[in-house]
Amino acid sequence: MVNINGQLFEEDEASLSIANRGFAYGDAVFETIRVINGRIIFWEDHYFRLMASMRIMRMEIPLSFSPEFLEAEILQIVRENNLFESQARLKFIVSRKPGGFYTPATNEIDYLINAQSLPDAFYLLNDDFYEVELFKDHYVTAGLLSTLKTNNKAVNVLAGIYASENDYHNCLLLNEQKNVVEALNGNLFLVVGNVIKTPPLKDGCLKGITRGKILEIVKKLPDYRIEEASISPFELQKADEMFISNVVMGIQPVRKYRKKEYATEVAKTLVGRLNTMARLS
Repeated sequence: MVNINGQLFEEDEASLSIANRGFAYGDAVFETIRVINGRIIFWEDHYFRLMASMRIMRMEIPLSFSPEFLEAEILQIVRENNLFESQARLKFIVSRKPGGFYTPATNEIDYLINAQSLPDAFYLLNDDFYEVELFKDHYVTAGLLSTLKTNNKAVNVLAGIYASENDYHNCLLLNEQKNVVEALNGNLFLVVGNVIKTPPLKDGCLKGITRGKILEIVKKLPDYRIEEASISPFELQKADEMFISNVVMGIQPVRKYRKKEYATEVAKTLVGRLNTMARLS
């Protein structure tokens, strides 16, 4: 089942207009949300990020879009897909209503929610071999818009094709200043000694929910400190560990970049703390 503007449709009967602005102009923002046994993980963070994204995109936020209303809409689609007592991945998409060309005719919005099952209730560390490479054909533009979850993802798509064609598990994206920004599907962290480093938002990385949680966790670890600073490609092979974070997989350790192989000890520590935060959210 799919929720479109509050109405439920069977997935094979759900449809969008060819004038949908998310389709026609990439005029849409979205949240990817993890729901476990009827509990929305990190819901407050998702809600406020969605509201901030809509404001930045100058979308009109309906008066009905309270945290309670959207939570009820999400849990309804979870129930309708028989996922209330298991785990689910939700995608909540907001697009501007059809009309206009580059300049929209209205700032009113439509929304769509769909759900898919997930295999695991909480985050498990995938310690299998995982190799990444830089994608240098196109760049992420540093700035505020790149921090949002929009469906303008041409760079990610082309990088994903490059990774697939060259047997890499993921690619790392660069901004126009040639700094490493993020992976295809998540934020990037390096561990160098007792420093855990991640690119700053001003470099154009996604303002990830899990990224924020990892920052909170590391600030409480006595043996490590967090550093939000630009990462040069030359730093990648000097790191002791490298890992990627997003709200669905949690933490994915990178095992190899070019000739460098990495440990996973810090990632193992962080995934346990992340699960604790998820249970308490």
